[in-house]
Amino acid sequence: MNRILSLPNPILRKKARALRELSGETRKLIQQLCDTLHHADPPGIGLAATQIGVAEQVAVIDIGEGLVVLVNPRIIARRGKLISTEGCLSVPGIYADVERAAWVKVKALNRDGKPIEIEGNDLLARVLQHEIDHLNGTLFIDRVTDWQSMEVLDGYSIPPAVEALRKKHANTSV
Repeated sequence: MNRILSLPNPILRKKARALRELSGETRKLIQQLCDTLHHADPPGIGLAATQIGVAEQVAVIDIGEGLVVLVNPRIIARRGKLISTEGCLSVPGIYADVERAAWVKVKALNRDGKPIEIEGNDLLARVLQHEIDHLNGTLFIDRVTDWQSMEVLDGYSIPPAVEALRKKHANTSV
């Protein structure tokens, strides 16, 4: 199990590199991501390689319907809009409303290096977009639609990077 990085670690803002092939190291990374996701506290439903300090295009998702492994994922279609509360293992204790596509289709490689397409609605669509954002150096706080919706759980504080974004957007009208 690996340590999950949190803000302000700069690797979280780095665009991960695409993989040309799945090596033994990539398979180890996939296993590390799975182990880390399943033992995270608080529990998570998705994890990108950048969150454990590896700038490679690999993510895992488990929303309770079985593990999904994505290598070099990219969104090829999206429909609709849905605003819902999101949080992130790399921004612990902070939750806010984020607008995402209600449905997405993603093209990627699976853990065996075979091309796959996965379609997701609602929660799966949200998690796919969230993890792909991580691989592109974007965090959910960059997509907050209503800063008034932000909730901070007891025992947590607002990281300076989040506070800076909140102040920046407090002075802009939508």
